[in-house]
Amino acid sequence: MKRLVVLPCLLAALLGVSTSSIAAPAGQKAASPAAIPSARPVPRLVVILVVDQMRADYIAKYGDTWTGGLRRLMNQGAWFERAAYPYAATVTCVGHSTIATGSLPHTHGIVGNSWYDRASGQAVACAADPDTRLVRYGEGPDAAGSSARRLLVPNLPDEMRLQMARAPRVVTFSLKNYTASMLAGRRPDAATWFDSGLGQWVTSSAFAQAPVPWLSRFIAGRKVDAAVGDTWQRLLPPARYRNEDDGKGEKGVEQWTASFPHPLAGKEGKPDAAFYEAWAGSPFSDAYLAQLGMAAVDELKLGQGPGTDYLGISFSALDMVGHDFGPRSHEVQDVLARLDRSLGQLFAHLDRRVPGGYVLALTADHGVAPIPEQTAALGLPAGRVPGADLVARIEKALEGLLGAGKHVERTVGNEVIFAPGVLDKLRANPIAVRALKDAIREVPGVAAAYLGDELESLPANADDRLARAAAAGYYPGRSGDLIVFLKPYWLFGSGTTGTSHGTPYGYDQRVPLFLMGQGIKAGRLESAAGPMDIAPTFAHLIGVTLASADGRVLTEALR
Repeated sequence: MKRLVVLPCLLAALLGVSTSSIAAPAGQKAASPAAIPSARPVPRLVVILVVDQMRADYIAKYGDTWTGGLRRLMNQGAWFERAAYPYAATVTCVGHSTIATGSLPHTHGIVGNSWYDRASGQAVACAADPDTRLVRYGEGPDAAGSSARRLLVPNLPDEMRLQMARAPRVVTFSLKNYTASMLAGRRPDAATWFDSGLGQWVTSSAFAQAPVPWLSRFIAGRKVDAAVGDTWQRLLPPARYRNEDDGKGEKGVEQWTASFPHPLAGKEGKPDAAFYEAWAGSPFSDAYLAQLGMAAVDELKLGQGPGTDYLGISFSALDMVGHDFGPRSHEVQDVLARLDRSLGQLFAHLDRRVPGGYVLALTADHGVAPIPEQTAALGLPAGRVPGADLVARIEKALEGLLGAGKHVERTVGNEVIFAPGVLDKLRANPIAVRALKDAIREVPGVAAAYLGDELESLPANADDRLARAAAAGYYPGRSGDLIVFLKPYWLFGSGTTGTSHGTPYGYDQRVPLFLMGQGIKAGRLESAAGPMDIAPTFAHLIGVTLASADGRVLTEALR
């Protein structure tokens, strides 16, 4: 005979007694209603800021020169000093997708800025959506738009729209289509980015069918073209800059030398493609994005209504500057010094408009490697591996193992896609797989290679750190058949200037992670954390459940 279980509240209702009289254990006085803690206040505005390509160690290197927003985060925020990504695909679209969803690439499916689509036989960009059209804040040719449709799980603003009684107002800004799209999700009120080829702000029909009126007014009143003739000078006194202004391997955009000053001249005093490229890769673009964020708060009254709204901004200038000038450059230090001031203005504006009612995170999507030539000049092993050389070595090895023919269909970054039938042959021949890996490791600068099959079945506690990092970023059908990792301080490419990222090493994986605002207590924290923990933490604060989170709630930072 089954035992009948009656819940205390139901039993109390049936018997006409209070729940407190039956809920308290024997000998213990029941808590009065006044003793029950009230619910934590829900933030009215969630703000996620991403500084594209900001390494964690920039704080130690350059933080003593900051006096604005970055300094305020250091002093008043919860600062996770050991924050890092656990995966190897440390590139922009992957990072933004991870931040916005709270999940890793093996869950959200964004494995790169682009990947090889086996069905169409073409590379596809992470935010490409041929079923949409660009919506321009100006005149220009028709073109396909962007969206977050390739993101395989909902992100935080998607979940907010699904679960909250009042639909949030969702706004994102960036210079890049994929960063604005991945931060925004499916139905933002405004997701806007900059088309540097035409010098226009744009959105996509996935997000808006026509220009948003208040944005049209803002853009018309603050034209990027007004910066023609300006010059990017260093902000700080010369003695405050580390290293040298023109380091080995640095390069500038078309109209710049490798050293200051950097003019935004345009052609014959008029804006052209070179001007727009230079403007985007300067601190002026960061300042503009901060102003857009402040305007959105005012125009849409973000955080000033009964529900919770969402603002996401990805600052892109540091990434463009870092690729050209490297992490030791005066340009990188100056971008951060000026961003510090722009963020100070943004935070002060939030204080005025949403006093005590916002919660904010600042992080980065990835770091960056030192310029290989600078590293080599210090006597450390470093260099560049031309992708064609690696493919030639793979083809030669497979010709001896599997016979003549084309074996490599395509490469995307450090991933190799085999021609049809090649992977099946390798799966059936473990000796050939070992021989192929041995041949690849003979290439100077190569550290390891893995078949996708190995990563898909890799135990979570595997000893091989590189394999674990590769597996966290692996998604079947989108990732390559073979993933090749170089040694630290080596890059793919055949040039002699600039640098990049996308490796499983600390300079690419470790990024800043700050939380600040309502519900957050200040302090420097040594616990393991990463940008994948931001969305779960904010979801917890606003009472939303994430369906597919791999990150955790950063409870140690909560009041």
